[in-house]
Amino acid sequence: MPSRLALSAVLLAVSAALLGGCGGAPPASPATSATPAHPASAATPALPDISVPANLDDVIASVNARSGSTVPDGPDRRVLGADASWPQCPKGMGIPQKQSKGSPMPTDDAEFVVLGLTNGPSFTPNPCLADQVAWARSRSLLASAYAVVSWPSPTTLAQVKDAGPYDGGTHLGALHNAGYAAAAYSVKTMRAAGLDSPAVWVDVEPVPDFDWSSSTADNAAVVEGTARGYRDAGLEVGYYSVGSLWKRVVGAHTTGGVPEWRAAGETSMATALARCAPSWSYGGGPGVLAQWVEDGRDRDVTCPGQGGRLGRWFIPLKP
Repeated sequence: MPSRLALSAVLLAVSAALLGGCGGAPPASPATSATPAHPASAATPALPDISVPANLDDVIASVNARSGSTVPDGPDRRVLGADASWPQCPKGMGIPQKQSKGSPMPTDDAEFVVLGLTNGPSFTPNPCLADQVAWARSRSLLASAYAVVSWPSPTTLAQVKDAGPYDGGTHLGALHNAGYAAAAYSVKTMRAAGLDSPAVWVDVEPVPDFDWSSSTADNAAVVEGTARGYRDAGLEVGYYSVGSLWKRVVGAHTTGGVPEWRAAGETSMATALARCAPSWSYGGGPGVLAQWVEDGRDRDVTCPGQGGRLGRWFIPLKP
């Protein structure tokens, strides 16, 4: 891992690429691809700006200096939680392709919540993340974060191909740097919303209206760069996916044992817990969380052996 000084320099370079020399003004989101993955759609209109503090240097420094309290280890137990993101924002917020739905927030039995940082694709912020952080804080929940990663458009790639530790003069190096820059963007989004999660789960799946390339090796380069971006920011990294979707995006790519959050769809907690078994691994890592959908809500549960080690993934939020 690079030194803090080197990492700060890299993140400053990423910020410069994203800010385009705007000083303290909010940075514009790089252009995002809009190749339909499902029904045909019109070309992507200009994306909204992200709201970040004017003191961007301090925000970048905070990437290397987490100050939040931690969750102590304890006996293993089954812990119920949930996840929420842009679909739970008030109706009509966000980019045109991913307008929020006003979906219900988690139920009262949730002890933790994993909050989405993106409004679908990379480089687009969850439009009500700060409100969702405040919601979790008012309920004294444990909180973590996840972020969707997506394929960079040619315009985005041109902007950020050198904004990272890889050789931007090579095809795969530029793609790695695009993922790295997306991670830096999401870290700033998270910090600006007042969330100091110790970890980010990288969501790897097809993104409707923002299609991945046909090359799983190229897609894997973006995903790898994203994961490194979070690690270089001092954060733990896990992956969220399911075997069929993982394979569609990155093929047979393995992660060297990176922990996994596994989806079971509209099933039950029992089915979700069964996904914790090693046979359900998609990247070669252990199962930490399992998700199922019930009554229109994403529900989550810790996998066996993980309920006593929540401090790796969550921060306690207090009113």
